[in-house]
Amino acid sequence: MSAGKIIVYGGRGALGCAVVKHFKANNFWVGSIDLGNNEDADVSIVVSKDANWATQAETVISGLEAALGPDKVDAFINVAGGWAGGNAKSKDFLKSCELMWSQSVWSSTITAQAASRFLKEGGFVSLPGAQPALNGTPGMIGYGLAKAAVHQLTKSLGDEKSGLPKGATAVSILPITLDTPMNRKWMASADFSTWTTLEFVAELFHKWTTGTDRPASGSLVQLITKENKTELVID
Repeated sequence: MSAGKIIVYGGRGALGCAVVKHFKANNFWVGSIDLGNNEDADVSIVVSKDANWATQAETVISGLEAALGPDKVDAFINVAGGWAGGNAKSKDFLKSCELMWSQSVWSSTITAQAASRFLKEGGFVSLPGAQPALNGTPGMIGYGLAKAAVHQLTKSLGDEKSGLPKGATAVSILPITLDTPMNRKWMASADFSTWTTLEFVAELFHKWTTGTDRPASGSLVQLITKENKTELVID
């Protein structure tokens, strides 16, 4: 018997891999959704980066129907997304906005739709926000725009009329910088003591999935790390 079932959207990225491994180590059945397979997951649903919004949603929903049958899951954990910089004058401004929108907003709305169908009553949903998007992000407008939309979606899902199952909790995590190999590569001179570890985030998801210290539904949870210690600031 597994401890439960979860779906990780973005299960091939650095944080996604850490979340998959953490839950597998704690005896959960884990499904991954991403642009490629995660071999550590029990099931991988692969979406095409060239597919449009509706087609990606159809791929995810049909994949979940095949993988789950009549079963429901305890949590949908979305850690998909990426980063692109640029202000309104940038040559690739619209391109970066479109990329950020597709990576964060598409995946988050598809997660919401899937959770409305496959999440247990009282289940848990997490979406990928970002602390900088609580304010203006002039040097990365597309990124801030997409993340702010995810924050709004989270607030909407927190309402009892959102379409999520009865008693479900939807939150968004808002990190500043995650301690990933790529971030260390591109910001090698940064102060790593202010970066949030992937293990901390994975354990946080585990606690919330199992009902421990869950924030109120609709909460935006900032992850503020200083001197290698992470504090949660909940809005």
